[in-house]
Amino acid sequence: MKVTIIGAGNVGATCADVISYRGIASEVVLLDIREGFAEGKALDIMQCATNTGFNTKVSGVTNDYSKTAGSDVVVITSGIPRKPGMTREELIGINAGIVKTVAENVLKHSPDTIIVVVSNPMDTMTYLALKATGLPKNRIIGMGGALDSSRFRTYLSLALDKPANDISAMVIGGHGDTTMIPLTRLASYNGIPVTEFLSEEALQKVAADTMVGGATLTGLLGTSAWYAPGASVAFLVDSILNDQKKMIACSVFVEGEYGQNDICIGVPCIIGKNGVEEILDIKLNEQEKALFAKSADAVRQMNDALKSILA
Repeated sequence: MKVTIIGAGNVGATCADVISYRGIASEVVLLDIREGFAEGKALDIMQCATNTGFNTKVSGVTNDYSKTAGSDVVVITSGIPRKPGMTREELIGINAGIVKTVAENVLKHSPDTIIVVVSNPMDTMTYLALKATGLPKNRIIGMGGALDSSRFRTYLSLALDKPANDISAMVIGGHGDTTMIPLTRLASYNGIPVTEFLSEEALQKVAADTMVGGATLTGLLGTSAWYAPGASVAFLVDSILNDQKKMIACSVFVEGEYGQNDICIGVPCIIGKNGVEEILDIKLNEQEKALFAKSADAVRQMNDALKSILA
């Protein structure tokens, strides 16, 4: 099984490293526009093989899409990262043209691939990839919910002082600082609602910390985070390639689900060999429905801005 990652920056290279280390794919191709950059990252990863015991073939290429031919999954991380004080929304004008070109080039050589979008603003870039390629909606997936849910579980773990892997929790809605919706009501620790352990005030702090999780790291690091985003992409790719049918919150195209149409937004999905195999209908309460509708309105405004840029 072959995975191509477009963009060999921090997130793309981390994704390639995790996929290789865990043996998720037999071949990984890194592609970047910078001369020799992807080649160097790939060689560095390959030199880990004898010490970490993986057998994945990792190669890098400079802007040569022919080397990506036959990819089962293509991950798009291309675009500029956020800088301190910059919102995901401010990236739209720059990254839209990049993502559109990349998606079109990818399909020339891998017409049957499933595309995973990481570039920000992610919901809008996922929508752009869908509209630009004309692919069936199950084959275009935005990974934001996987990352946001991981951050949510981390903050719950810290608040509970319990292992994150014993916690089940999900974030839906737009992948933005003000649009994501951590579902505190449905979060649980080994099947027990976290509301049994944490006060409403503590849960609201966890939700608030989750929503600014990316911005917090950008402020600390001076650029966007990469370890958790890269690992989140690999987690999603694993479910596709190995047909694991995991329930993962992903940004996907909705046609009536959760009362929304003609946008890509984070909802709980079953992810398998066909990409998005099912969108699950979680029964939201009235407050959650209102938050989701507000989030969808914000995503739709971003899409409108995209349409004016590309017009």
